[in-house]
Amino acid sequence: MRVPQRANAQPAAKLFRHALPAIPRRRLATASDTSTTPASTDIALRTPPYPKLLRKLHEVRHLLPTARLTLAEKILYSHLESPEEAFSSISKNGSGIRGALSLKLKPDRVAMQDASAQMALLQFMSCGLPSTAVPASIHCDHMIVGERGADVDLPESISGNKEVFDFLESAAKKYGIEFWPPGAGIIHQTVLENYAAPGLMMLGTDSHTPNAGGLGSIAIGVGGADAVDALVDAPWELKAPKILGVRLEGRLSGWASPKDIILHLAGLLTVRGGTGKIIEYHGPGISSLSATGMATICNMGAEVGATTSLFPFTPGSHTPYLKATHRGSIAEQAEAISSSPGLHNLLRADAECEYDEMITIDLSKLEPHINGPFTPDLSTPLSQFSEVAKANKWPETFGAGLIGSCTNSSYQDMTRASHLVQQASAAGLKPKADFFVTPGSEQIRATLDSDGVVSTFEQAGGVVLANACGPCIGQWKRTDGVQKGTENAIFTSYNRNFRSRNDGNAKTMNFLASPELVTAMAYSGSTSFNPMTDSIPLPSGESFRFEPPSGQDLPRSGFAVGNAAFLPTPGVPDPNVQVVIDPSSTRLAVLDPFEPFPASELGDLKVLVKVKGQCTTDTISAAGPWLKYKGHLPNISENTLIGAINAETGETNTVYDLSAAAADANAEGMGIPELAKKWKAKGQEWIVVAEHNYGEGSAREHAALQPRYLGGRIILAKSFARIHETNLKKQGVVPLTFADEADYDRIGACDEISTIGLLDTLQNGGKGEVGLWVRRRSGEEFTIKTKHTLSPDQCGFILAGSALNLLARKGRNS
Repeated sequence: MRVPQRANAQPAAKLFRHALPAIPRRRLATASDTSTTPASTDIALRTPPYPKLLRKLHEVRHLLPTARLTLAEKILYSHLESPEEAFSSISKNGSGIRGALSLKLKPDRVAMQDASAQMALLQFMSCGLPSTAVPASIHCDHMIVGERGADVDLPESISGNKEVFDFLESAAKKYGIEFWPPGAGIIHQTVLENYAAPGLMMLGTDSHTPNAGGLGSIAIGVGGADAVDALVDAPWELKAPKILGVRLEGRLSGWASPKDIILHLAGLLTVRGGTGKIIEYHGPGISSLSATGMATICNMGAEVGATTSLFPFTPGSHTPYLKATHRGSIAEQAEAISSSPGLHNLLRADAECEYDEMITIDLSKLEPHINGPFTPDLSTPLSQFSEVAKANKWPETFGAGLIGSCTNSSYQDMTRASHLVQQASAAGLKPKADFFVTPGSEQIRATLDSDGVVSTFEQAGGVVLANACGPCIGQWKRTDGVQKGTENAIFTSYNRNFRSRNDGNAKTMNFLASPELVTAMAYSGSTSFNPMTDSIPLPSGESFRFEPPSGQDLPRSGFAVGNAAFLPTPGVPDPNVQVVIDPSSTRLAVLDPFEPFPASELGDLKVLVKVKGQCTTDTISAAGPWLKYKGHLPNISENTLIGAINAETGETNTVYDLSAAAADANAEGMGIPELAKKWKAKGQEWIVVAEHNYGEGSAREHAALQPRYLGGRIILAKSFARIHETNLKKQGVVPLTFADEADYDRIGACDEISTIGLLDTLQNGGKGEVGLWVRRRSGEEFTIKTKHTLSPDQCGFILAGSALNLLARKGRNS
């Protein structure tokens, strides 16, 4: 195995200005600090407002006396700004809510990761408020590159991103936001350890925010503009989701893990199967799952498009976890609420509640699964994977196994993987694939270190990366010589595996599996290896076979605190702090407001590109090296739609400025952002035409901001992913879907399009139909019908130019 070499690293504190002078390095955990509660922790601020939520639930029961509510509905409705206003026209049994009613909600908390927090804070700042209306936190996890190991990578990333981290910290201190510095951990693991709680409602500027559903929270991934709604005390709007019930029966055993539940479910539902739905898990099988295992399952609900996922409060799993993470008082309150009578029990579904759909999974029969490549819903049982891989001519070997990430970096995950490493090491084996380990938080890393797990990985040749996202979101510098364009395979315990996502190579096939399975397969290096049945030859001529993995849900001696420099700043606003933005910065730029909607229809829009196939937020706004421009809209707009495939030519990021059919032969290809900028300079606004699930993937609002900045006014698609559709509306872009999907084939690049009825629809709060008049380059003219999901508030956003324009206006007038 080739192991990346560690360079001589400077002590982290020399570059990491948050580090304490007496603590020069990260390895600090000792047995004496395992039960220490950070002095800065305010448990009251981290406790859901249970009295208020229970009062709201009583009000809901009064308005819907015969309704039998799911757990998701109880928590959502208890966060309504005004239940009376919301349900004024609803029957007493609650019919007519799901999939139809727009809910105006008041979340309890907001969490932001560093890449998305930049734009969210820039938008919040324009509202002119002295502090956030709800508790909030910033987590610096996305901008840390994984390459040679934490002791090298973390200081280099901190130094390279100092400007952004200074901005985030200064804004956090000014507005009273808890700031978790780089190295503290991945947002979702840190939220689970500190903020998630039964009955909580939280918004997070990352699509995997539903991770917190593992502790019974309604946690929803949103764009930065949605987060600003909560930060300024404006109601956040959500169309009432349908509820998909997943009943778990039996008990996991052997190699099967919580990850396999969601990998299997993704195969059943596909990437669009959860759109507009909340996945609510229930049934006797949940009692055998750990809190962190439930979080893994909820985390990957994002891969099927679900609004969020959640588990009910489960005392056998949740109480020990809450106590182990210094939140025993929350556990006590949750236990009291969950034991109260049914109809007014906030933390338990009504006995006779109904789900819109139901799926039953027998955990006793579930086998490990491997999903991919290139999509998280291509699900294959382990017993069939070798045959499927050969049939599809996937690579016979793979170069790297990567475990950890926000999905699978818990103490349980790591100890189960470590058990396999111990077995292989005892047999004298080393991994044949490069092996990388990403702890989810400093608390996890420090505990693993004190318990000897880190040394187990490192002695086997594994590279322990920083407590950050790293390779999972494209922050990975591969040093194994694999060149761009070279077909190869990797196995990861991550959640998402779109083309180019991890290393920028569209030919890298990322196969998703549990950390246990990834670890075992790394010792073979073969995609056909099945650790449940296959053996690995030993130099002695004998063979080695793994025993099923085992681990611990929680550390016996409690969690270690680790490096105190990674604890957050207190969430207390300080008006004297100046927010740090260099006027000449290439990384940060103050936002200028978008122009309001014209007092007329949109006319003479041109089709910038007709996109073929999957068009994710990675396609529209790539991550990786582009993350450094997240706070600078003009610069990051240079990557707009560079991953899109031109449906008419099959080329990627290549379009033609065609003014007439006669010019086709002489047109020269150019990049999509290049043409968008050219048209913007001429005042030519444009439209994108696309296929199904446009905007699938991350909560990345830049995928809406960038087209708007460059002159995009309409996205016309066969269907949209939920978060992205909302983000478009917030930025003043109109998302429309084909009434007849066959019309997709009738429109081409540079066709001219004008709206019919859009202005009236916007002025009437979404009531009305929108048509499009199309003039093709050939001269043919026709009209097509479209559909929309515009609510009254969303119409207001678009008319004002963006939601931010409205919020800023309210801030100035308050």
